[in-house]
Amino acid sequence: MTADSDVTDRFDFDFTISAETRSRIFALAANAGYFQKDLNSRRKNMAFTGKKTLRYTDATRTGEANYNYSDNPAVEDLTSLFQNLSTTLEFGHRLDYDHRYQKLALDEELKRMQQMTQSNMLTEVVAIQPILEKIVADQSVINVARARAQRLLASADRR
Repeated sequence: MTADSDVTDRFDFDFTISAETRSRIFALAANAGYFQKDLNSRRKNMAFTGKKTLRYTDATRTGEANYNYSDNPAVEDLTSLFQNLSTTLEFGHRLDYDHRYQKLALDEELKRMQQMTQSNMLTEVVAIQPILEKIVADQSVINVARARAQRLLASADRR
């Protein structure tokens, strides 16, 4: 938290990753050699997309690698999975905020979320199920937004 951060905008959210996603994460980590070697691509003129760090620790091994971009398909898949999960949780944060302070903004946010879900750009939508359920149950939220939240819940259950 920085000095100019708003304390009221903190968002702590506990969730459990599905067994399927958890298995996928561990399989990808294994395919990437548990991050015990350099993962950074050696391509010239690669755009800087941000420093990323993957770390793995268990009873027998530890590995950590920093990279901007990796040619390793397992690392690419893992990066995409974690970015999609982060996007899902960020939606949860914004939905929680909008539900408390600006309910009319919910419909547009839920519409974007539906589009991203259809494009497979979100992971573990079920992680924000409690927030979606609050929206569905709140009679003061417009029906269109409540219906979108309900559809997102239904699609999360099927995945």
